[in-house]
Amino acid sequence: MPRFVTPRRSCLHTALLTIGMLLCSVARVTGAQSLMSTSQAPRAESEPGATLFRQVQLFDGEKVHASLDVLISGGKIAAVAAHIKPTMGVVIVDGRRRTLLPGLIDAHVHTWPQAARAALQFGVTTELDMFMDARVANSLREGQRAGRARERADVFSAGTLITAPGGHGTEYGPKIPTLGSADSASVFVNARVREGSDWIKIVYDDGRSSGLSLPVLSEQTLRATIAASKAHRKLSVVHIGSLHDARTAIEAGASGLAHLFTDSVGDVSFAALMKRQRAFAIPTLTVLSVMTGSDAGARLAHDPRLAPLLSRQDLMALGQSVTKRPGAPIRRYSAAESTVRVLHRSGVPLLAGTDAGNPGTAHGASLHLELELLVAAGLSPIEALRSATSVPARIFSLGDRGTVAVGKRADLLLVDGDPTREITATRAIVGVWKAGAIVDRIAYQKELAASLEAAAAPSALGDGWISRFDDGSLASEFGSGWTASGDGVMGGNSQATVNIVDGALEIAGTIGPKSPHPWAGAMFSPGTTLFAPANLSTRRVITFRARGDVGMLQLLIFTESNGRTPLVSTVALTGEWQQYSVPFAAFGQTDGRDVQALIFAGGPTSGPFRIMIDDVRLQ
Repeated sequence: MPRFVTPRRSCLHTALLTIGMLLCSVARVTGAQSLMSTSQAPRAESEPGATLFRQVQLFDGEKVHASLDVLISGGKIAAVAAHIKPTMGVVIVDGRRRTLLPGLIDAHVHTWPQAARAALQFGVTTELDMFMDARVANSLREGQRAGRARERADVFSAGTLITAPGGHGTEYGPKIPTLGSADSASVFVNARVREGSDWIKIVYDDGRSSGLSLPVLSEQTLRATIAASKAHRKLSVVHIGSLHDARTAIEAGASGLAHLFTDSVGDVSFAALMKRQRAFAIPTLTVLSVMTGSDAGARLAHDPRLAPLLSRQDLMALGQSVTKRPGAPIRRYSAAESTVRVLHRSGVPLLAGTDAGNPGTAHGASLHLELELLVAAGLSPIEALRSATSVPARIFSLGDRGTVAVGKRADLLLVDGDPTREITATRAIVGVWKAGAIVDRIAYQKELAASLEAAAAPSALGDGWISRFDDGSLASEFGSGWTASGDGVMGGNSQATVNIVDGALEIAGTIGPKSPHPWAGAMFSPGTTLFAPANLSTRRVITFRARGDVGMLQLLIFTESNGRTPLVSTVALTGEWQQYSVPFAAFGQTDGRDVQALIFAGGPTSGPFRIMIDDVRLQ
């Protein structure tokens, strides 16, 4: 369930912590402030970036070792021994009553750069993305190769998923290529490989588990796609919605499952099938618990060990739930939990993944909940830790990470206590290191505090008038006025111009075909500067008059909570002026608390357009 626009089956339940709590949390001393020994020698003869962890309990990705020294230098693990003599100037970190672990790997996310940055604050140094625009994925990979990813988790991705025309994955707005027949499977997979896909993600789910009816690949096409993936030596990871779908996918030769299921319990015969096929499973218990009514995500937001580093976006996401559609079958979390227990007893590899980017999840933080849920489902704490370190590194061929050994990347997580006995100790983070460099979590906290302070109600909000356009200018009663905007931020080539004509705003332009969600129009920023978030939650409805020579007006809202993904509502236009009222509720995933921009746009149909708007107001 990728994050492009809000799935129609979800709804927002406000579960924000108070702003005051988060502002106060900045003063909480964590991370680097208490790490360095006061007895450091001068740096003159030291190797840059060298850090020595002294007398630390080490979980190396497989086993636990008591009281070891670990030296990192040049971005890698330089030595692991009972005692390492520090060189001049090395940074010394006291490891007593602490545990050092490999950086965590979340094996199922839908991410973007800011989300990957958030993940790193919680010790998740690598994210395995299961569906994103291939152009964005390649940009992230290039940044990693060039050493420009120190401030975010590394991201590896399936890129464009493989689904049937109109199938799951096509409902989120952006246009993606789809696979119609088995005959085309080889060519289709070749295209994904050329785009850079690190593995192949396949959808085999007709939506019934969610109360939907979606087109789905035929079994023959599924088999052909898996065979084509194997020909390229790529893992085939299959999204399924039921036990029946999961069994069919594994019988077809899938490398692994992107989720488990909540309709039935996978019994010993299913586990034996997976074992025989050498398949793995990413249970994603976190998102399955949300889908079955749990408020575990909202409760995670109140954990004082995590709360100081949760952004407004994180808090809103954790507070969301999934609405059960009328007629949808009953979902039982216990079925997924029992299936994990059966698979675990049978020796099927289990990987920790959260499906972060969906309601009830937050990048980085939710992996700590996933570990807790895996332990509750029968894994030992050590086994759960393996599922987030060495196991995904081995299965996804990430040979430079996942374990703490000489020569491996120095992606590390240091925590107070012993998570090999009490798994929730992973939340007591002392510090995070990415390629040997300590992550400045204090600076990140200060950024969060600043963004919370910035999202205040505009001082001139008054009676809610934005613009009447009677004075012939593009100015507004509050905010930063109006400007032309287009889909270039999403790789598109749509363009628009804005002018005042006869006391109204004219928006004219051309919608191009390149963007996954084409639009161009007039943008109003309610904050004091362009794209600064503003709190408009005291108002419920956007009212305006409009007419146009196209049949549709797109109303887009960008919010800080949703990153670069716009929330969209549409209204039908005629050639005559009409009054319109669009409530914030129509956009699904915002209550107006952190609006960065409001855009009146043409699209998504390609071609020229002309729209007139007037008397724009918040009520």
